[in-house]
Amino acid sequence: MSICAIDIDMWPVTNTQPRAPVRFNHLPLGFLSPVILLDSKAQQTELEWISYPPNGWEEISGLDENYTPIRTYQVCQVMEPNQNNWLRTNWIEKGDAQRIFVELKFTLRDCNSLPGVVGTCKETFNLYYQETDSEVGRSLRENQYVKIDTIAADESFTQGDLGERKMKLNTEVRIIGPLSRRGFYLAFQDVGACIALVSVKVYYKKCWSIIENLATFPDTVTGSEFSSLVEVEGMCVSDAEEEADNSPKMHCSAEGEWLVPIGKCICKAGFHQKGDACEPCGRGFYKSSSQDLQCSRCPAHSFNDREGSWRCDCEDGYYRALSDPPSVACTRPPSAPQNLVYNINQTTVSLEWSPPADTGGRNDVSYRVICRRCSWEPEECVPCGPNVGYSPAQSGLVDTYVTIMDLLAHANYTFEVEAVNGVSDLSRTQRLFAAVSIATGQAAPSQVSEVIKEKVQQRSIQLSWQEPHQPNGVITEYEIKYYEKDQKDRIYSTVRSKSTSATVNNLKPSTAYVFQIRAFTEAGYGTYGPRLEITTKEEATAAIVSSEQNPVIIIAVVAVAGTIILVFMVFGFIIGRRYALAVKFPGTKTYIDPETYEDPNRAVHQFAKELDASCIKIERVIGAGEFGEVCSGRLKLPGKRDVSVAIKTLKVGYTEKQRREFLCEASIMGQFDHPNVVHLEGVVTRGKPVMIVIEYMENGSLDAFLRKHDGQFTVIQLVGMLRGIAAGMRYLSDMGYVHRDLAARNILVNSNLVCKVSDFGLSRVIDDDPEAVYTTTGGKIPVRWTAPEAIQYRKFTSASDVWSYGIVMWEVMSYGERPYWDMSNQDVIKAIEEGYRLPAPMDCPPGLHQLMLDCWQKDRAERPKFDQIVGILDKMIRNPNTLKTPVGTCTRPISPLLDQSTPDFTAFRSVGEWLEAIKMERYRDNFTAAGYSSLESVARMSIEDVMSLGITLVGHQKKIMSSIQTMRAQMLHLHGTGVQV
Repeated sequence: MSICAIDIDMWPVTNTQPRAPVRFNHLPLGFLSPVILLDSKAQQTELEWISYPPNGWEEISGLDENYTPIRTYQVCQVMEPNQNNWLRTNWIEKGDAQRIFVELKFTLRDCNSLPGVVGTCKETFNLYYQETDSEVGRSLRENQYVKIDTIAADESFTQGDLGERKMKLNTEVRIIGPLSRRGFYLAFQDVGACIALVSVKVYYKKCWSIIENLATFPDTVTGSEFSSLVEVEGMCVSDAEEEADNSPKMHCSAEGEWLVPIGKCICKAGFHQKGDACEPCGRGFYKSSSQDLQCSRCPAHSFNDREGSWRCDCEDGYYRALSDPPSVACTRPPSAPQNLVYNINQTTVSLEWSPPADTGGRNDVSYRVICRRCSWEPEECVPCGPNVGYSPAQSGLVDTYVTIMDLLAHANYTFEVEAVNGVSDLSRTQRLFAAVSIATGQAAPSQVSEVIKEKVQQRSIQLSWQEPHQPNGVITEYEIKYYEKDQKDRIYSTVRSKSTSATVNNLKPSTAYVFQIRAFTEAGYGTYGPRLEITTKEEATAAIVSSEQNPVIIIAVVAVAGTIILVFMVFGFIIGRRYALAVKFPGTKTYIDPETYEDPNRAVHQFAKELDASCIKIERVIGAGEFGEVCSGRLKLPGKRDVSVAIKTLKVGYTEKQRREFLCEASIMGQFDHPNVVHLEGVVTRGKPVMIVIEYMENGSLDAFLRKHDGQFTVIQLVGMLRGIAAGMRYLSDMGYVHRDLAARNILVNSNLVCKVSDFGLSRVIDDDPEAVYTTTGGKIPVRWTAPEAIQYRKFTSASDVWSYGIVMWEVMSYGERPYWDMSNQDVIKAIEEGYRLPAPMDCPPGLHQLMLDCWQKDRAERPKFDQIVGILDKMIRNPNTLKTPVGTCTRPISPLLDQSTPDFTAFRSVGEWLEAIKMERYRDNFTAAGYSSLESVARMSIEDVMSLGITLVGHQKKIMSSIQTMRAQMLHLHGTGVQV
């Protein structure tokens, strides 16, 4: 009979978490284009797949939902029992892929609509695969295939549907991998269903080549794991280079999406970015550095006549100093100074001038003076030499004046004043300067340089000196100038002497004085000589008075110090009392639901600090979240040291609804401040990407951390972790807040093993009424962690969080084992409703398991409060003896509500079959060598027996013992064999 659909309705499917090593998912094809390895609908000719036995699967022609002719396979051997019909595809070469998606579209008939087939009709079929490096021929051996999954239909059709020519089309997607060989076969096993394979599509995902931030990222096949991220180094496009210490990288996600780029390339000097390429700067333009964004027009008095220039050349007569950047206009030397005038006083000349009319276009104009002494013959001039003095200097003058001293008397001098700037030394043109010729008169005496202190008293100092080396006439007197060294206004006093000695009186004791001396002739005074510093002696009476005053000073200092200490003590006492009062009577803080705000953005900015994106440096991608990627990096706020942070980003192309939902978590987290609740650093909403920045928790999620360190912690350490989680939940509960998604995966662990509550995506507030709850419809509920009333009525309270906390306790004590193991969600709901509760994990203290059971009371009013839970855990920590238990005493209890989805151990025919079912077949020889040949003997084993077989991995010991305990319970409950538990 033909069961192909004529008019097919498409139904959406639901994503579930894949599990290694063979992965399967209900995943719809995304908007990204996959690489198709096999598409049966695209083939118009016969598929010619292998069918065994020949009367099983049958290849026929049919029509798809768009009435397009297709080739399909169908089977409907429902009238005969024990069907085993196999269908195998042709060999599929996988290329570079490690993770393969298999999309099946099929129709299936309801067994209830087929009369007389009770016990023989099935509504499922099995999907298998076999890896090979080449084709293996047309033979089909069942034992060479690995099972992927049992495929069931969401929608089945009846005879009435067939009459209407309208049936429901089922779509299922499964994932296999990681694959290591060149190719594989797919096989379909029918065990008695009435089914038609409408299409089989096999594909893998890859991130297609793109150019991002001027870096080319090649086609990249996705990783082998569901959550794996493949890091890809980018290659800069032509004429671009990597930004310093920031090489371009991107990560290819498992879904074939490129995640947020880290680092970038920038166009080299002489090139600018245009789209995804670097183009050369045009003629008349330049770009001096790769850090510049755009090309710039050549500055004034410069040019270039080629493309791709990093600087412009100066026009003739114009120059650029070595310190000038390429962006500065070319300039030239200044013109000569103007209006040069002089004033002569015997052998001292003062020059003044006006600035040049043309500064050459620069602001660094200074002046230099060239002095030449000339003979009476023309053009016979020589430099003045080092004996001539200049005030303030000979070159580098900023002001337009200078004084030239110590010239020879009755001599001819020529002075040239030249204006210079930063390019004067580069110019090859003739120098421009102003000049003046002067004849000096009688010279004043030179400096008095050799001064000796003859006698120093308390109030007087006696000095002597030598006559100047060049008196230039008869010295008639000397002038002694002096002043107190520390005197701010420098008030001078003078004393005159006819000889080469003098005594200066009326000085202060213990005071430093500065002395200078100059000589006088008919030509006038010479210049003052060098400064000489002398300190007068201390008066004896002053020392006595000072010593007598010392006790008074000491007493005064002690009194002042005592007063200050007393003031600080009183101030500290007041502050301490205030602090004590603040600690004793903290203010009550109530959580505010961001959804109560008409404008959600207002809630974000009220509760979360807006950060400048420039303060955040993304270093690497560490995972993928619901709305985008999760990165680690550094946050450096002004005036504070940088800290490690985790950064959640909102991926490009988001809708406004997604943006609100993304930032809602920040609006929630921003209201919390507790050492066991993850701290929000702030948000970035005014830039792209939109970011939520939180403290960085080095050890990641608690469940993965425990699985990684299975069996490595003491019971006290585990209870300490549980105490921290309970303290965080007590704080949230006191604020009137319900988490709704409390699980070990949503607890983060830092480097000090401090556990903090995180992930507030499902959280909601409750009203002040203790009986009020948040009610919603639809949406995802984590069934294994959720209280029965929350599952059934969508009612969440702090009491339902307590139930979830009990599950977290079980996860911690079992080192991250999956609650309820492989039971389906429906079986979990049914078992809990009938009274089943999780057994104590191995080596679990009875007191802890009893606390779990208290958290799982069906009546939520009977469950403990978080405040009580914290108190109970504190008592256990203070009294470690309550946490001691003999190894292996906490076994799985016998219960009639055993997991119906777990294997029926009594149906296994051998120990080998049992080990294969629990995926522990590697230990088959260990059991055989020790003499365990029957399941009854295995059921009597203890943990010591398991360890004696050489099974050293703690995780494997626990898995085997858990299976043995379940086996015991099934034997006792179902068969009453009398096996000792």
